[in-house]
Amino acid sequence: MNEKKAILVVGAGDATGSAIARRFAREGYIACMTRRNADKLEPLVKQIIDDGGQAHGFGSDARKEDQMIDLVQHIESNIAPIEVAVFNIGANVQFSITDTTARVYSKVWEMACFAGFLMGREVTKAMLPRERGTIIFTGATASLRGRANYAAFASAKHGLRALAQSMARELWPRGIHVAHPIIDGAIDTEFIRETFPQRYALKDQEGIVDPASIAETYWQIHQQPRNAWTHETQLRPWMETW
Repeated sequence: MNEKKAILVVGAGDATGSAIARRFAREGYIACMTRRNADKLEPLVKQIIDDGGQAHGFGSDARKEDQMIDLVQHIESNIAPIEVAVFNIGANVQFSITDTTARVYSKVWEMACFAGFLMGREVTKAMLPRERGTIIFTGATASLRGRANYAAFASAKHGLRALAQSMARELWPRGIHVAHPIIDGAIDTEFIRETFPQRYALKDQEGIVDPASIAETYWQIHQQPRNAWTHETQLRPWMETW
């Protein structure tokens, strides 16, 4: 790939976000990853570079408008045009409705929905003059239905889904592919291993989602021809209950 292109992964955690960054880096994209603590990105940056790719890690709070503006402008000005942007912040918390404080509800919304708006708006500004690009918002089971004790998380994920739908209707005609894949199942993460050991035990039967498989789907979405774009798709293990 002769032309420099960057992928921005906001919320490059140790599982899905990292897998997405590595997948695109293998294709020659410069991987730009963010977490609130940049030190946690050092092993991922090193791994990508050791594998022959290019990578940069940034510590930033995606909920802060000025930080998101500066981040996108820095990448565009000093690294490469952002060809792909992925919003992958989780904020999955569990509280009964009576124990959900205003602070918890607001914080979850800021992390899982408002931050997605900030990223989406800023990368759109960069992509519109080029009339191309891919913006992907990671969805979850909570994007479709609100379970008991997940009022804050489900509300935020519903909001992110609506944001993605609105942006897609506005931006598809202008050459920007906005997609909202829904991960409807447990992902192979340390959180699942420690919190839901019985579910994690299904890993040997391919009963939980491999982050690398999610990353492959994201790559395929980015590669789709404009005459057959996907907006929403659902990923779940073969044994997951619908």
